[in-house]
Amino acid sequence: MSDVTIYGLGKCSTCKKAQAWLDERKIAYDFIDYRENPIDAADLSKYAEQLSWEKLVNRASMTWRGLPEERKQLADEDQWQALVAEYPALIKRPLLVRDGQAKGGFSVKAYSALFPTD
Repeated sequence: MSDVTIYGLGKCSTCKKAQAWLDERKIAYDFIDYRENPIDAADLSKYAEQLSWEKLVNRASMTWRGLPEERKQLADEDQWQALVAEYPALIKRPLLVRDGQAKGGFSVKAYSALFPTD
């Protein structure tokens, strides 16, 4: 098992770009489609603690924008957990976890900093 896990959606183009970037550099990782295998609630809480729910959830997504305003007014951890359980596509993709540390989204610059070649 790898010390790098990518959570995402199998058909997500950004997830595919992140995987291709890692593959090109021969960086081993496990990919988990979180629609088929939801992220454990305790792990999700840990990642939200590191990143904040506001950064863990993609509030620019069509899913978020399609929610009624009252569903976007989240007061606590339980409400965030329930919303993400109902709409897994809200999680910023991909969610990379390396040695327990989470990073949401993909950019060459961010991944290059996480995996320096020197």
